[in-house]
Amino acid sequence: MAIPWFSVLQAVPWGQVIDNAPKVVDGAKKFWSAVASKPATYEGDVVDLPPEVDEGAAVRALKKRLVALEKSNADLHQQMLASSELIKTLADQNAQLVKRIEANRKRMAWLTLVCVLTAAATLAVVVFIFTQHAV
Repeated sequence: MAIPWFSVLQAVPWGQVIDNAPKVVDGAKKFWSAVASKPATYEGDVVDLPPEVDEGAAVRALKKRLVALEKSNADLHQQMLASSELIKTLADQNAQLVKRIEANRKRMAWLTLVCVLTAAATLAVVVFIFTQHAV
């Protein structure tokens, strides 16, 4: 099970992910600003007309449909606000994750260099000891 995930992670172009992370964060912030600044079309409770109003059946039906559409529009606006806030949060978390991955990549490169130098120094000491005992 771990092998498919490892191959998937290897297939990810991490360089592009790291390069595009700031763009994703900026885009999410702009999207959040645009959505959050727009007021809902109708923010109050939608009230149907009282049945006492003497109007034609067609007008009443149209008003009922209008009320239902206003309710639906208000609900969709609230969902859009919640979705855009989630996108912004995910983009911020993605940026933090990319920073940590980049820091870990640099640490791994440094540790690899230290390990290679340590192995080379150990090999040199072993060769020196064997050459001293051979003489």
